[in-house]
Amino acid sequence: MKSLEISPDEFRRLAGKVADLAADYLREMDSRPIPPSITGEEVERLFRTPLSEQGIGEESLSGLRDVIEHSRAQNGRFFGYVLGSGEPVASVADLLASVLNQNVTAWRSGPAAVTVERTVVGWLAQAIGCAGFRGSLTGGGSSANLMGLAMAREAKMPANEAGARGAPQAVIYASQEVHMSIPKSVALMGIGRKNLRLISTDSNFRLIPDELERAIQHDKAEGRIPIAVVASAGTVNTGSIDPLAQIAEIARGHGLWMHVDGAYGALAAIAAPGKFVGMDLADSLSLDPHKWLYQPLDCGCLLYRDVNAAHAAFAHTGDYAKALTNDPTEGFAFFEESLELSRRFRALKLWLSLRYHGLQAFRDAIQKDLDLAQRLASSIAKRPDMQLLAPVELSAVCFRYIGDKSLSEDELNRHNAAILKQVIQHGRVYLSNATLWGKFSLRACIVNHRTTADDVDIVVSEILAAASRCGADTPTRSF
Repeated sequence: MKSLEISPDEFRRLAGKVADLAADYLREMDSRPIPPSITGEEVERLFRTPLSEQGIGEESLSGLRDVIEHSRAQNGRFFGYVLGSGEPVASVADLLASVLNQNVTAWRSGPAAVTVERTVVGWLAQAIGCAGFRGSLTGGGSSANLMGLAMAREAKMPANEAGARGAPQAVIYASQEVHMSIPKSVALMGIGRKNLRLISTDSNFRLIPDELERAIQHDKAEGRIPIAVVASAGTVNTGSIDPLAQIAEIARGHGLWMHVDGAYGALAAIAAPGKFVGMDLADSLSLDPHKWLYQPLDCGCLLYRDVNAAHAAFAHTGDYAKALTNDPTEGFAFFEESLELSRRFRALKLWLSLRYHGLQAFRDAIQKDLDLAQRLASSIAKRPDMQLLAPVELSAVCFRYIGDKSLSEDELNRHNAAILKQVIQHGRVYLSNATLWGKFSLRACIVNHRTTADDVDIVVSEILAAASRCGADTPTRSF
């Protein structure tokens, strides 16, 4: 029977070959088309193969070239979704994290790893103006939002021991622009999506505080229990920032937990703190270093003000995991403050990346992204055949092609959907989409350390070329 163990020399050879592949990919990335040119049927045929009983050794590395060739290239013209660009120094640390294979569950299981993560979490909190907050790294903003709301539920309507049966109905509030992870979290906690109140937004897609106040008052009068409000520090569609200080005042006045979903935007406070006044008043806060700190997936974070609230929500330890010391350092356990038990050493890449480049380099990169979004918005605003559909608060630019303004709203929606498909198929620029006030929007979101002014400047020409290919001034054309 062949052993799974390989020699250090063999590992060095394998790692070197993979490093060469990665370096070649980075060198060629800018010249690659962004989406791979392959169909679903072709990629299934290429990779969905039978599992062999006998290994093929080093020959197996040849398949990595196929993986690279059929992966999306996140070069400087990738503006889709809210997805960071994978800073390479961090990826080096990810390799070491996998080799070390630390289970970052408690200090005794990984002393260096736990200490590094606690250090990095403190750095993040301080960098965004929330010094003193504690927390942990997560798989992403969705899990951080779930944990933040679980803390809210247990703080305001405890149910961990006896359950929620017989209790008055809990209510959570958020804006109509809230991220889809919030309705998912409310459902998973048993509160029910019908008890998530979606509050109207203003013309800038920000939650209206007066509407929030009225909704809370109404629910109280009906005998329901308001427990939490979710404020957005950068909505996923437009990057709008809710009026955080006003929401915090309403939450305090009614005894509600305030959770800030900052997965997209909160880290922009490193470069533009004035946009986030009131964020430090939150009880809990999600953010995603794998977005605007450009880290490789996955790397989310939950911050919170009161560690006792985290313990109340998550502390439950089996005898086999109990610490054998009362020392505050050596007895520390993430599983007493988090949903997860087994946890990857996510912090190593962030720790190395921040130390290698320094915070100022990230501040500059974020500011560059903010400036490039304004540059794109300005170029669109100058064109009579294009229309901005939302203010540009952070780095999401929502717009559409309107041609000679002769098309109906339904026709514009169909034409812009066709334009988006053409742009993506052409491969030079990758955009996503949003629906704003019923209008289909082309959406460019810049959270990419590789993006340059030249990358941004070709967006308009790509839209115009795609519109021409679609016959976008012809209302009778079908798509």
